[in-house]
Formats: sequence, C-alpha cells, structure tokens
Amino acid sequence: MFREMRRKKQLLSSEEAAAILNRGTSGVLALLGDDGYPYAVPISYVYMDGKLYFHSAKSGHKLDAILQEEKASFCVIDQDRIVPEEYTTYFRSAIAFGRIRVLDEEGEKRNAIEALALKYAPDSTPEGRQGEIQREWTPLCMLEMTIEHITGKEAIELTRKKQI
Repeated sequence: MFREMRRKKQLLSSEEAAAILNRGTSGVLALLGDDGYPYAVPISYVYMDGKLYFHSAKSGHKLDAILQEEKASFCVIDQDRIVPEEYTTYFRSAIAFGRIRVLDEEGEKRNAIEALALKYAPDSTPEGRQGEIQREWTPLCMLEMTIEHITGKEAIELTRKKQI
C-alpha cells in the first residue's frame, strides 16, 4: 500500500523516525483540500502513544478537508544544515501517513490538549495549564492522527558518519 523508499541506504528505522516525531516542535500536515488541491499547513503537535495530536479551530479549511477525506500525512524536519562547500544539506526528517479524526469525546479531547500544553509549556504549573485550557475550551477542536505508516530519511553523508 505504501511505497518503498528508493534510497534504502538513507532509510531510518521506525524507532529513529518516531524519535524525530518526539523531538520535533512543528511539522506540516498535508490534506486533500478544495477542488482536489493539496492543502499543507504548518502546525504544532504532540506525539503520544503512537498517535499525533493537533489543535484546530472548529471551522476552517483544515477541518473542512479532514471532514471530506480522513487520509493525511505529516512531515517533521529534524535537521536541515546547509553545507555550501558540498552543494548539499545534511537533513533528517520523518513522514507519518495515517487517518485523522476529530476528537468528540470530552475526556479524549482533554487528554490531548493537556499533553500538547505540557509539551509547549513544560515549566508551567498544572493550575496555569488548566486555566489556559479552560479559557480556550469552547472554540477548541482537537484532532487525532492514527499512524498507519511512518518513514524516516537522512542525508547519505549522515548515514556514512554513523558507519565510521
């Protein structure tokens, strides 16, 4: 169902790809948008229990696209260092493919937003996080992406350095 990577030497293990999702702070969510055009939107997220969670408004292009087609991909760039003398970049990235849904159940929604808040404000107090969540609760929509396939890739130069 999912294509094999052409440059297998650059393929990261699924554990390394998951580590990229854990480290990342933002990525690009790609959806099927209006009139069949791709719609890719930069977004913050949290990776938890093998799933990705995103926040959203209760209406807009992103939500319309998800309600129309649940399949999505999400890309995180872990490293992208330009090496001008080699005319290349030393990159590392991961792409997750899966299905995305709106969290309707209040407990699921609360767990997801609490994990997101903790990721982006780890030094905040539980009371501070709860206050902020409560202020934003009414217009908040939380999304869950169940990952069906994940792949990671890095520059061949990084792969070679690991082998030395």
